[in-house]
Amino acid sequence: MNIPSQIVTLLAGIALTLVSLWYGQNHNLLPIAATATASLVDNLFNTMMVIGTGIFLLVNGILIYSVFNFGRKPGDETDGPPVHGNIPLEIVWTAIPAVIVLGLSIYSFDVYQSEGGQDPMDHSVAHHGKNHNQMAKMSGAAIAAPMIADATDAVTETLPAKQDAPTLGTVSPKVGDTSKPPEFVVNAAGMQYAWLFTYPDTEVIAAELHVPIDREVLINISANDVIHAFWVPEFRLKQDAVPGRQTEVRFIANRLGEYPLICAELCGAYHGAMKTKVVVESQADFDTWLQTQIASAEVGLDAALATNPAHMTEPEYLAPYAKEVGITAEMLQQLKPSGESVHDHSMS
Repeated sequence: MNIPSQIVTLLAGIALTLVSLWYGQNHNLLPIAATATASLVDNLFNTMMVIGTGIFLLVNGILIYSVFNFGRKPGDETDGPPVHGNIPLEIVWTAIPAVIVLGLSIYSFDVYQSEGGQDPMDHSVAHHGKNHNQMAKMSGAAIAAPMIADATDAVTETLPAKQDAPTLGTVSPKVGDTSKPPEFVVNAAGMQYAWLFTYPDTEVIAAELHVPIDREVLINISANDVIHAFWVPEFRLKQDAVPGRQTEVRFIANRLGEYPLICAELCGAYHGAMKTKVVVESQADFDTWLQTQIASAEVGLDAALATNPAHMTEPEYLAPYAKEVGITAEMLQQLKPSGESVHDHSMS
């Protein structure tokens, strides 16, 4: 039984649409969502996956069909038909991608604004941060252990003045409404190769970020030396930390737990080790942690300095990674320039 080509095309289109919709919603490529607005990013990603899957199947289906249907038959030495172009078809396959890209651009910008993204057309200090003269100038080397006191002062100067920060306990607006102060403010400073977090109205400086669950959080982000990036995959947030500028992110964490905070901009030799964590905990647990930190104000800074790979020798930094892949101290020795040595104890 010969089925009309129109029916075959319709059935293929329905099948392609159903497969694309199913895979776009069931790809399981994203980590758990731990903020109130993470679903906005997930829905955008799912939409892109649906469209991408459909285009992939359509293009590859046409290619496979063309190979079998229009390929040269055995013994056929003739040339193909002299087809030089199809203007209507070229307009269609140019217009459709243009409409898709425009639609996704509008959709993604709407998600960005809903998450509290900064207005790119607003060039005021409130949206684009303090100028360079208001930011501390401290290199990564300046946070060496013998200079803890100086580093503490420099980190404090790097971050916005306390009187500029909204008062804690303010009623939370909807995420994305930057006209009102958030409930909770933390200042984050990125440096080679650590994150330091200060809490307004306290003397707390911590090497990891603690936030209470179900409260809107504003993170004021700055960089002391080179560009870094504040990235928490489970929060669906990524924001550059730019030297001489202040940026920000807003979120409401709605899932208890610990989540990795990663620097997502190449910032130097030990970029891969610039990691810490975000701890989302109940208000009671957060209050307990904060009081503990207040009682020992320098603990957070000491912790960051103790684990900062900028103070490690190359053998000390590479030892755990080399051991995992079976590289010995002798093998590392061969990679070192003459006159330098790698000590065996670093690989133990």
